[in-house]
Amino acid sequence: MSDHANPEAVTVYVVDDDAGMLESTQWLLESVGLRVEAYSDGRKFLDAVDARKAGCVILDVRMPGLGGLNVQEELQKRDLELPIIFVSGHADVPIVVRAFKSGAFDFIEKPFNEQLLLDSVQQALQEHPPARPAVRSDQDLTALLDTLTRRERDVFLPLAKGYTSREIADQLEVSVKTIDLYRSRVMKRLGAERLPDVTGTAIGAGLVDPLDLRGDRD
Repeated sequence: MSDHANPEAVTVYVVDDDAGMLESTQWLLESVGLRVEAYSDGRKFLDAVDARKAGCVILDVRMPGLGGLNVQEELQKRDLELPIIFVSGHADVPIVVRAFKSGAFDFIEKPFNEQLLLDSVQQALQEHPPARPAVRSDQDLTALLDTLTRRERDVFLPLAKGYTSREIADQLEVSVKTIDLYRSRVMKRLGAERLPDVTGTAIGAGLVDPLDLRGDRD
């Protein structure tokens, strides 16, 4: 699981009024290294959900007070694009249809197979990776760059300056395949989708002079 989604970067919210189900689901997810926040009702979840956190929601359809579909509507009103995996012991067709029409990621019937749920969570996290905030403070950038290993940092700086994988491989005397691996890891750690994002992070942290870049960025 941790190969596909950084557990430090995401939160899996579990919302279920069944205390036993809530506890067992939280234990299952934490057993594979995911960060979990559990809530016994929809209102508590909505009061606590953090718009800055990426992740997904495992949401019970039928709960006292605010039901799962109402929680889904409220998330959409707030423009919170967390993928929702609905779970229900009463998955009648109209509810399933409504959930998917409103953008549900998945719908799993209780009692569910543990691996089925884990696979669904993994897929949701893969397809909705943490977004890189448009602007970071200097402190945020420093903390982010501090997460890089020494070897990742060796690749990060020339990558940010515009050197190709081949050029970096020659500099560090390793294979291009190794550099491509580290390049992928650096971009994942930084939440960068494109190379200009890497360059922007380096410039923002004061590590690279914007006038000292090589060639065009792809």
